[in-house]
Order: sequence, then structure tokens, then C-alpha cells
Amino acid sequence: METTQQRDERLWRIAKARAGFKSHLIIYLVVNAGLWAVWFPTDRDLPEGVPWPIWPALGWGIALAFQYYNAYHKNSYNAVKEYQH
Repeated sequence: METTQQRDERLWRIAKARAGFKSHLIIYLVVNAGLWAVWFPTDRDLPEGVPWPIWPALGWGIALAFQYYNAYHKNSYNAVKEYQH
């Protein structure tokens, strides 16, 4: 059983992870909107197939999905289990 200080530290780590995810999500959305805004007037008429902004969006999106999992689901079981006691 954890002490009050240990619980507070754990909850602080969870809160920091979730706040970090939210700030990275906003940055991801703004930067990718900018990349698509650059692509739209410049390269969209070229018949190359896949638009180039999809690659940074996918790569960064995968990393963001892992960060989401770590922030919201990694410690959820322990937090819910303790809350029920």
C-alpha cells in the first residue's frame, strides 16, 4: 500500500504526462495544418500520387499515439483500483 506522498507523486507524474500530451497534440495540429497549407497551393496539382505532408503527419501521429497511451492508459488500472478502496 502506498503512502500519501507516494500517491501524490504518482498522481503528479500522471498529470504532467497528460498535460504534456495535450500540449504536443496542439503543436501537432498546428504544424500539420501549416504543412498542408503549404502543400495545398503549391503541389496539389502535381500527379505524383500521395501528398508529401502525409508522411510527417503519419510518423508524428504514431509517436503521438504512443504518448497518448502512456499518459491515459498505462497507469489507469492502478489509479482506478486505488480509487475504489
